[in-house]
Amino acid sequence: MTYPLYILFGVLPSFIWLSFYLRKDSHPESNPMILKIFFYGILAALPAILLEMALIEQFAGLNASKCLLTFLNIFIGVALVEEFLKYLIVREKVLNHPELDEPVDLMIYMIIAALGFAAAENILILFSLGPHFFLGDVFSVSVLRFLGATFLHALCSGTLGYFLALSMFEMKKRGRLIILGLGIASILHGLYNFSIMEIEGTLSFLIPIIILLTLAAFLTFSFRKLKKIKSICKIN
Repeated sequence: MTYPLYILFGVLPSFIWLSFYLRKDSHPESNPMILKIFFYGILAALPAILLEMALIEQFAGLNASKCLLTFLNIFIGVALVEEFLKYLIVREKVLNHPELDEPVDLMIYMIIAALGFAAAENILILFSLGPHFFLGDVFSVSVLRFLGATFLHALCSGTLGYFLALSMFEMKKRGRLIILGLGIASILHGLYNFSIMEIEGTLSFLIPIIILLTLAAFLTFSFRKLKKIKSICKIN
């Protein structure tokens, strides 16, 4: 019963946030499409781990200071890799799909992919507790991931989804908008990780809270703005 419990508590934070953000879409996506993108998000965790390990190993071979290595590992080896893979799912599986008919859909699908990815992370972390566990520990990890990392994944990818939606209407700026969104998502993702891993004291709690609240406010604004645009043009 141990590992099924880990899976349940691993996916639960993602399902809660998923139910919340799906309500932001006045024209809901089909359940098969939602499940497909969520599942691809889960699958993306494996190549993410492999890429992260490979990049961290490559960075270790550089003649660089500890400070620079920490930056490369956290911001590029982890944050950029994860944000790019989540974007790749939406680019390959959603951009030319018939169900994509509103700009806000891109934010929704980026969030769905992110929550699938976060669910895989949650399960792996819970599995690391081993076969012997205290239910309180499992619950605590699940709650912390719900309030922290799972929420962060959704917010960062939702932010990238906003810029991706804008790029559908700005052909000349399309590449720059996507790079901007990817950059913002990766930097804030990396800063969140850096603050909880490398900073001690009050700032280790304050910085993540500020990042989450700022991104949550930005997504609220972004959803309102994109809902005013009723249709979307497909770009090959």
